[in-house]
Formats: sequence, C-alpha cells, structure tokens
Amino acid sequence: MHALLTGHSRGLGEAIADALLARGIPVLALSRHGNTALAARHPGLLTEVALDLADGAALERWLADGALARLLPPDAPALLVNNAGVLQPVGAPGEQGAAAILRAVTVNVAAPLMLADALIATRQGSAERRILHVSSGAARSPYAGWSLYCATKAALDHHARSVALDGLAGVRICSLAPGVIDTEMQGQIRATPAERFPLKARFEQLKQDGGLSSPADTAARLVDYLLSAGYGGEPVADLRTLASG
Repeated sequence: MHALLTGHSRGLGEAIADALLARGIPVLALSRHGNTALAARHPGLLTEVALDLADGAALERWLADGALARLLPPDAPALLVNNAGVLQPVGAPGEQGAAAILRAVTVNVAAPLMLADALIATRQGSAERRILHVSSGAARSPYAGWSLYCATKAALDHHARSVALDGLAGVRICSLAPGVIDTEMQGQIRATPAERFPLKARFEQLKQDGGLSSPADTAARLVDYLLSAGYGGEPVADLRTLASG
C-alpha cells in the first residue's frame, strides 16, 4: 500500500503524513514546501514533490508526464488524502478579488478532483483505490464571509457523492469533515477582522475554552477510519460522529 497526500508541510497534513508513515505506509507528498523533520523521522518512506497546487497548469503537466504512475505501483492498493486547502478570500462578494477566487477554487476543488481522477486511472487489476477529501462543517452549513470556502468544500462533498454513485469497482471515497483543529488556519480566522467574518468571536471562544482538537489526535482517528473495513460506507461523513459511534 502507498499513499498520496497533499499539504504535508504543517498542521493536519503533517500529522496525517506522520500517522501514515508510522504505520510503514510509503507517502508521496505534494506541497510547495518540503518537511525535513518528517523525512528524518521516517527515512526512506517519504517522497516529496515540490508543486504549487494553486498552479493548475503545473499540476496538469506533472500528471500528464506520468509521474504518478511511476511513483505509485499500479497493481498495489493506494490511498489519496486531499488535505491541502486555503481559507482565503474571507469577506463578502465584491471584496474577494478575482485572483484570490481563482486560487481558492484551484487549490480546494480543481487539484483534488484532478488527483482523484489520475489516481483512479493508474489502477490495474483489482488494486483498491481509497480517496479522502478533507472537507469541513462549512461545506454543510453556510457562514457569512466564507462563501468561497463553503462553496469549495461543498463541491468536494458532492464530488464524493457522485463518484460513489458511479460504482467503480475497487474505488472507495469519502469527503470527511475532521472537526475544528488547532492549526494555522484557526490562527488566520482569529486574525480576521470581525466585519469580514461575523462569527470570529465563536472561534476565539473555542480557542480560549480548549475546544480545538490537536492535529495529531485528529490525524490518528482519520487514518484509522481511512484504513478501516467500513471506509467509504457513507460518501460524506463527520469524523466527530464516527469517533463517537
């Protein structure tokens, strides 16, 4: 078994990589920046590719070159965790900006869908492919100031639902909301002016009350589910519900 992971340089992505590597699963990681600490902790198991997922043309070229098929054995089980994502632009329409909108849609939607398509295309024989989109509660509940983030995460949810209906043999998929995690993204939220994100105070209170999950704990539960026999039973799920069930 091999895994393909995006956004492994910090936060939840780093913790997911650590959890996979600790189980002896080789990880092919795509990110703008490398992670020397991960590589040192798991020598020989981490392959890093420097790639900016906001550059859709660069990702397309990398995939067209056949790199994925060369790096992931086509006849062995493979996992894809689409973790990379951006929160910005935060604010109401009219103050988001075309460049920031394009970046958000490319990173949060286009790249995950391109990678899912490419991973499934590498499959040979009965080799299983498991795809996990890191979604958000914002995909299912609208938030003022987060129209781009909500829309892009909702797109991943609906992609998973539709792929599940395709009924592809050996393909399991889930768009999974991991809960509220103490990452850099939460720092961005707390640094956002309240006039751009009216619910800012709610997230500040979560931090003060210790209501944020740690990346390591979240990653451990996420990987447990990804590798479980029941993975993909529901195409859209919430890790907090799974953990308590």
